[in-house]
Amino acid sequence: MQRFSWEQGVAAQALIESGYIEEVVLLAHDACVRQTEEGRLGIMASEPAVTDPASNGEAVLFAWKHTNDEKYKIAADRMLNYLLNEAPRTRNGAISHMNFANQVWVDSFYMAPPFIAVAGHVEEAVRQVEAYRELLWNAEKKLFSHMWDDDNERFIRNAYWGVGNGWAAAGLIRVIRTLPDTMAESKQRLIGYLNELIEGCLTYQREDGLFYDVLDDSTTFVETNVAQMLAYAIYSGVKEGWLREEYLANADKMRAAANNKVDSYGIVQGVCGSPNFNQVGTATEGQAFYMLMETAKQKLG
Repeated sequence: MQRFSWEQGVAAQALIESGYIEEVVLLAHDACVRQTEEGRLGIMASEPAVTDPASNGEAVLFAWKHTNDEKYKIAADRMLNYLLNEAPRTRNGAISHMNFANQVWVDSFYMAPPFIAVAGHVEEAVRQVEAYRELLWNAEKKLFSHMWDDDNERFIRNAYWGVGNGWAAAGLIRVIRTLPDTMAESKQRLIGYLNELIEGCLTYQREDGLFYDVLDDSTTFVETNVAQMLAYAIYSGVKEGWLREEYLANADKMRAAANNKVDSYGIVQGVCGSPNFNQVGTATEGQAFYMLMETAKQKLG
C-alpha cells in the first residue's frame, strides 16, 4: 500500500509489536530516505504534517538499536530536535499538527508523544498529552473532538471522530508504558484519562461490535478501524492492569466484528478509507491496527 508519513509510521509500529525486525528496518530506512532538511521523517511530496512524521521515530530508533548504524540515530535526533525546538506550537504549548497554521488534531496523540517518550523526554511527552487534552477533551461526552484551530480559537471540526478517539487511546497506551516508576503520579493520571476515554467510546458501541464513523452520529457510516484500535487499547491496558477486565467482553466483540471484515486477500474492509478518510474503504492504518489488535490479544493470552 502507498504510505504517507503517518501510514509508514503506524505500519512500522505494527511490525515492531508483532516481532518483524527486518521489516521494521526496511520501513525505517525509507522513512529516512524521505526525511526533510528540517528533520521530518517519511515525507511524501509537499506533505505539511508536523506530528505525523514523528510516528516513524520509534521505528528509526529501533533500526539503530538492531543495526548499530548511526544514520538511524542521527535521523531520529533530527526528528526529535524539530519537534522540541522548531515545530510550531499553540499558546498552551501543544505541538501543532500542521506547519502552515497552529492546529491541534486528535491524531497527534498517537504521532508525537509516544516517540518523544521513547526518545527519553518523558516529561515533555506527558506535557503534550496534557496540552492536547486541554484543547480537545469534552468532559461531558468523555470523548475528544477532532480539530482545533488555535489561531482563530475555534474548532475546525468539533465532531467526535471514531478513529480520532482510537488514535488517542492507542497513543495513551504507548506513552503510559514508557513512563518510569519515578513518574508514578503522571502515570496514574494518564491511566485515568485512558479509562475515561474507553468508557466514553463504549457508550457508542453498536450491537454488532462496531462503531459509527462519528461516534455519536448514527447517520455516519459504520466503520471498522475504531473497533480494532479500541480493542488494541483494551487488550494492552488490561494486560498491564490499567483497565478493568470487564472491558474484555467489549474488546472481544470488536475483534470478532473486525475479523468478519477481513477479505480473502487479507484486506480489512469497511475502515475509514484512503485517500481522504471521509468514506468507507481500506487503508494502511486499517491493516496496521488489525495486526496490533491481534498481537495485543495474543500477549494477553
